[in-house]
Amino acid sequence: MPDRDNFTWTAMVSGYVRYDRPNEALDLCRMMSRCQNWQGNKFTVSSALAAAAAIPCLRIGKEIHGHIMRTGLESDQVVWSSLSDMYGKCGSIEEARHIFDRMVDRDVVTWTTMIGRYFEDGRRDEGLHLFKDLIKSGTRPNEFTFAGVLNACSDVTAEQLGRQVHGYITRVGSTPSSFAASALVHMYSKCGSMVNAERVFKGMLQPDLVSWTSLIAGYAQNGKPNEALHYFELLLNSGKVHPDHITFVGVLSACAHAGLVDKGLQYFYSIKDKHGLTYTTDHYACIIDLLARCGRFEEAKRIISGMPIKPDKFLWASLLGGCRIHKNVELAEKAAEALFEIEPENPATYVTMANIYATAGKWAEVAKIRTIMDDRGVVKKPGKSWIEVKRKTHVFLVGDKSHPKSKQIHEFLGELSRRMKEEGFVPDTNSVLHDVEEEQKEQNLSYHSEKLAIAYGVISTAAGTPIKVFKNLRTCVDCHTAIKFISKIVDRKIVVRDSARFHCFENGSCSCRDYW
Repeated sequence: MPDRDNFTWTAMVSGYVRYDRPNEALDLCRMMSRCQNWQGNKFTVSSALAAAAAIPCLRIGKEIHGHIMRTGLESDQVVWSSLSDMYGKCGSIEEARHIFDRMVDRDVVTWTTMIGRYFEDGRRDEGLHLFKDLIKSGTRPNEFTFAGVLNACSDVTAEQLGRQVHGYITRVGSTPSSFAASALVHMYSKCGSMVNAERVFKGMLQPDLVSWTSLIAGYAQNGKPNEALHYFELLLNSGKVHPDHITFVGVLSACAHAGLVDKGLQYFYSIKDKHGLTYTTDHYACIIDLLARCGRFEEAKRIISGMPIKPDKFLWASLLGGCRIHKNVELAEKAAEALFEIEPENPATYVTMANIYATAGKWAEVAKIRTIMDDRGVVKKPGKSWIEVKRKTHVFLVGDKSHPKSKQIHEFLGELSRRMKEEGFVPDTNSVLHDVEEEQKEQNLSYHSEKLAIAYGVISTAAGTPIKVFKNLRTCVDCHTAIKFISKIVDRKIVVRDSARFHCFENGSCSCRDYW
């Protein structure tokens, strides 16, 4: 072409960007800049910014930003939006927010993009705070906004905020699209509110696979395997949706939590034989978890030896967990050895192995594990639990005395301990990683973070109010037994969500039926 105008250049640049060829798009931009008559417009620079974001290359993006400032294109909202998007995709969240704050007219796409950047960067609190600003601004969120925020609520188990989002969706008369509704099902399932998850699910005209899978996995993690398998059978009979490998992870998890070995094996073999899917490492990890929990280690070893793919860390961790339950020290050492090779920096393996040795009374081996951890610079992840009371989150560490009501909490736990012993409770000191007197071991167990959180919940809420506590690690055997006694003594429903699943304690029993 003897003469190329802005439209022609822009069409070529945007074409390269659209077909995922950003480097060629930027080459054209450099050619444009060498043309004497080239002035560029908002669409040209927006396409150039999109190319820089696609690579991603912050340096090039800043060069384009400089060109925009020099040519006076910075006043256009399309350019502002492209700039914010470029900085966000290039990992410069602060710059993206700076551009966002300078924009005069922000549409819902701009808001949603900025909120999403915070979530992608792991800065959920800032993302949720910006969502609240969006609500106050009068701009109506769209389904993408709702889905992003609800998924963030799922990640941090912020059920209260998730309920508010759900309420907002209802108030504005919005009918969530399938993915927004799926996010609601997922959020309620992750927060342990299966009644609400099922209610949303049943309100969907055509539930998608994500919704089915979220509901199945939610019931599995909440100690309701029969409900999980019931919905899986409904999924199979629907004829509209077909399970994928993630769905089967939920199904196999349900079988593992309930000890349904034969049924679990039946589902496992159907993955390939009936549904034509390829086994994944997650499927193998689930079936090994199922067999190891039941102590069927020979079958587990046969499956591992026959795997066409290399066992991953989750499989070995599942086997190690089963060895902990059944006190199989020899096989535990083999699983731990594999885990040390795969991820030597993970403290969970060392702690679990130390627990197994401590239960077996092998204190010299416990000391050896500690020495290895010190030599490798591995630090045990501190356990913490949190509870939401009156829309405020309270976080506790083991033995925590920093809370304003610490004195009342410890006094209440002392009284609970006395009453529990009267009811027949015997502290499980086997897993305490210190070769000390029994009395000191009991003292160490008495102030675990989940017990502190539960105690605070009981003294801070009205009688009969359910207590829901979250923990970042797996709850210990002693705490699990103790909370059963506490639920009966205080006559409360107590839900504890640890790193593996939900435990619903009520009237002295747990939903997991002590199979976990």
